[in-house]
Formats: sequence, structure tokens, C-alpha cells
Amino acid sequence: MSSEPVLELSFRPDDQLTEVMRLRVQSLQQRGQKRQDGERLLLPNEAVYRLDFSRQSLRFSHWTVRLAQAGRLTVTATSQLWTPDLTNLMTRQLLEPAGVFWRARGDAAVQCYEADAHEFGERIAELAKVRKVMYFLFAFAEGCSPETRSSI
Repeated sequence: MSSEPVLELSFRPDDQLTEVMRLRVQSLQQRGQKRQDGERLLLPNEAVYRLDFSRQSLRFSHWTVRLAQAGRLTVTATSQLWTPDLTNLMTRQLLEPAGVFWRARGDAAVQCYEADAHEFGERIAELAKVRKVMYFLFAFAEGCSPETRSSI
């Protein structure tokens, strides 16, 4: 039995950053311009979330994901450290593997790709050693939405 205290971290929506990224897409569309080479634009089913680290020394234990109904949630970490002037998100800043969580219709439990989810959690804990905050892209699909995501 570990004597380390348990710390549960929760992802929080970053509505302001999500809106700025949506405005970037809208601006490009209105001007008939294309994205920069390698730029990653926010898709309509995506939103930006953040994870604040109250401690830097963490060890990943497990995921607690609750989806209120059937659907799929893909969580992709970014190496991006956003600034108020919004540095554009580039594809190379998306970290692998992503955490993929889903709940099938009629199932009570949320499923995931165990090995990828564990590696994803360990990678976040490793990055927490040098970061106070991290940003993530949440992609909602198959009936999952910010409103039906109970917690993660």
C-alpha cells in the first residue's frame, strides 16, 4: 500500500481560448484564406481544456471518466504553452498517444484503450514536473458533448 497522498486532478474548460481558436477559423473562412502550413485548426466538435497542477511531483494512478450517455471522447495533450496573443497551434505540438474513452449504448462503464490511456496519464505526470498548466483538445463524438461529459 502506497503512503503517497492521492490527488485528483480535473480538466477545466477554457472557454476563452476555445473562442479565440474558433475566431481564428472564422477569420480564415471570411477572408478566404487557408491555414498556415502545419497549423492545427479547432474543429466544430472540439474544445480546449486545461489542467492545472497544484503539485509538480505526480505519479499517474488511474483515469476516472464518467460519460452521462453513450459517446466517445478523445483527449489530446498539447505541448503548446499559449500566450495571450495566441500562438497558433501547430500539428507537431499534439502529443501521442491520445486518451480515447467511450461508452457504448446500454453499457454503464466507460471503456478505453488501456495501454494508450495509461501511457497518456504517465506522460501528463511527467510533463507536470516542468509545468504548472497543460492544455488539451477534447474531441466529442458519437453523442458525447461537453454537456454529457460528467467528469474526467
